[in-house]
Formats: sequence, C-alpha cells, structure tokens
Amino acid sequence: MSKKKNIYSGSEILLVEDEETMALGLQFNLKGEGYVVTWARDGEEAVRYFESQAYDLIILDIMLPYLNGFEVAKRVRQKSPQIPILILTARSGSKDKIKGLELGIDDYLTKPFHLKELLLRIAGMLKRKAWYKSYTNTPPVYHFGKNSVNFEDYSLRHGERNIQLTTYEAMILKYLIDHKGVIVSRQDLLENVWNVKSDMETRTVDNFIARLRKYIENNPARPVFIKSVRSAGYIFSDER
Repeated sequence: MSKKKNIYSGSEILLVEDEETMALGLQFNLKGEGYVVTWARDGEEAVRYFESQAYDLIILDIMLPYLNGFEVAKRVRQKSPQIPILILTARSGSKDKIKGLELGIDDYLTKPFHLKELLLRIAGMLKRKAWYKSYTNTPPVYHFGKNSVNFEDYSLRHGERNIQLTTYEAMILKYLIDHKGVIVSRQDLLENVWNVKSDMETRTVDNFIARLRKYIENNPARPVFIKSVRSAGYIFSDER
C-alpha cells in the first residue's frame, strides 16, 4: 500500500535541538514526511537561521547552549507573531508551560514522545497556519465597538489600551468573526483552531473566551460581542 501524500510536503521547518542523536533522528523522520529541515544546534544559531531564511514552523528545545528556548521564542515573536512554534523538551513543569504560553508558543510536547503524535501535531499546526492565512470574510484589520484588531500582527486596541494577542487568541477571535451571527460550538473551535476532536478540553475554550472578553468587552460579566448560547456555544455580533 502506497504512503498517503503529505499535503504539507515541502514546508520549511527549523529544528532547534542540541542533542545530536535526537536531532538526527527527528531530521530523518521529518524529511521522510517530505519536510525540508534545517537543524540549529544552539540558540544563537537558531536566531541566525531564523533571521536569514523564512520558515513555516519551528521545533524548539528549551535547554539550549548560549540562548535558551524561551529567549529564542521571544526573539522570534518580536519579528514574526504568526509562525507556529512547537516546544519539544524534557521539562514538563507547569511553570515552563505557562511561560511558553505567555510568549506565544503554539504547542508543547514533552520528551519522551511518540513520533506519530509529533507528526500529527506538526500537521495540525501547519493546517491552522494555512487556514489563518486565508482571510475569508475578515479583513486584515477589523473594527467593532471600541476595538480594532489587526490579524496580521495580532495587535488589539480597545479604546486607549493596546493588547498583544497570542496566536490562539487571535485565531479564536478570527474564527468567531468569520462566523458572525452563527452559533459556534466549543467542538467547532477545538477542531478548527486546536485541530483536536476530544470532548475533554472544552474548558480550555471557555478560558480563552473569558480572556478575550476581558480584552474587548466594556463589562466582561455582561458581554455584548461574544455571547454565550446555553448548551450550544458562542455567537459573535458587532451590533450592540
């Protein structure tokens, strides 16, 4: 039976890993999926590669020589809010995960891991990136109420307050706006933003919605833009 073609074959991946055995194994398997892989052995080399070439995705270890993964991610995010970043590390502490989310990390996978899971996560991240770049009904800059959101650099202005959205915050808001006036279920968001089908993570969606309401609503306790529909999900409206 022939192997199913990877629709993201040819995507450029920057692999940042200082452990040679791990890096060579990952490089071999990623190339086997059709990805073009550049291997950076330390944080400084990763930044140099990133600044000299365009990539579709970054796989990033935390514990690196010269510059750690968090510092690399911070520098990447300063120049490219949209490039997907997957943290791949032996550090599994909640503090590291929270710090990663604050820096705009898209996904976090701890070692040891299953290769199939890694490949599925990479495909999911590339899928989300492709979807996000296709501005269907939403212009790059969208205005509603006192809000102005730029979907190219993830910046949000609410009145006089400037907010930098994370990748997932921007993607959720864009999805809701694209489906303005339509009830969007938590499962819709999980499948189209996170690319997961589990019913176990719906609380994650609620947490992100709560954060968005704090940014865009005058009174988050009585939202007018992102309203809850009991037992169904959420609906976006820009008419007050």
